[in-house]
Amino acid sequence: MDRVQPGHHTVRGRQRQWTGDNVSNILKEPKVDNRECLLMASPDNIASARAHSNIAFIKYWGNRNHKLRLPANSSLSMNLADLHTTTTVEWSSALTVDSLAINGSPAGETALVRVRQHLDALRRRLNTDLRARVDSTNNFPMGAGIASSASAFAALTLAAVTACGTALDERELSTMARLGSGSAARSIPPGFVEWRAGDSHESSYAETFADRDRWDLVDVIAIVSRRHKRIGSSAGHRTADSSVLQPARVESAETRLRAVKIAISERDFERFARTVEEDSNLMHAVMMTSNPPLFYWQPLSLAIMESVRHWRESDALQVCYTLDAGPNVHCICRASDAPAVAAKLRAISPEIDIVQSRVGGGATVIPVPVSYRARLRVS
Repeated sequence: MDRVQPGHHTVRGRQRQWTGDNVSNILKEPKVDNRECLLMASPDNIASARAHSNIAFIKYWGNRNHKLRLPANSSLSMNLADLHTTTTVEWSSALTVDSLAINGSPAGETALVRVRQHLDALRRRLNTDLRARVDSTNNFPMGAGIASSASAFAALTLAAVTACGTALDERELSTMARLGSGSAARSIPPGFVEWRAGDSHESSYAETFADRDRWDLVDVIAIVSRRHKRIGSSAGHRTADSSVLQPARVESAETRLRAVKIAISERDFERFARTVEEDSNLMHAVMMTSNPPLFYWQPLSLAIMESVRHWRESDALQVCYTLDAGPNVHCICRASDAPAVAAKLRAISPEIDIVQSRVGGGATVIPVPVSYRARLRVS
């Protein structure tokens, strides 16, 4: 099979027609000798990949198929160049179980189980029984509504595939990443990315809608809280259908998706801001009316949202807000307005930390960090 070279992530690979409900059955491949992975991979079976977080303009909330993470509606996001996850995967016949370290420390049981489940899916696709050592590092807060699972599972997918000596095309990489975290599908391609809802594993994939240089947008993130949210997105997706508002949100999502795509194509910030804020509000309305209800907004979140609208309407700043499943507020603005937006956010409260990011690229293979190889030599 083709090898992925550093800095690239798409080479030809096989596409399958996977349409069933059970992930284990869908991804089941004829078993082969474990040596296949060893023979095709690099001598040490190690690879590293980096993927960016993303911020959704049209949200993903709720699934039509939870096992396959087939979303209730299509969504659209932009990758964040300055927020990323770097993951190293080592397949080894010496390992009897998978292991996971996050930011230098052994992962908790919940994270480890989720990663092992995703590695199982990858093992079936890659035709191997080898166990993996996974080392993952984020440069931004985890579990606080900044899509850490998106970048994490995108990087994990690409690193695992590459370490096994396999190369999948961008579309299949996005479908595989989706099995670990739905929004991870959008962190595989670069720039402004649309995730097509589809009706099967194969047809639910992400692709670039517009290159990252199409519009000079910046995400000025107001970090209201760095605490890990009590109820994660995976659990929230399962309760979305309990809200009486979810059917209306899903039914109208395509209209908002078209409006945002037009706004990006024409660089129409007024249309963009109006639609992005409406979509964010609708998602959180569904969350708050689900059973049990989910309340991610905090008082400071609301203060920022109200201020952003005032800045746009009274101060002529091209800025709008959107929130994922967490209290932190993403203030999307033109690059020329980013310094003013950041200054105004700091003036609201000294408790607000600011993180900024421009539009980012897609997931890429990178050289294995020297620090990782050094730890291997010591161990």
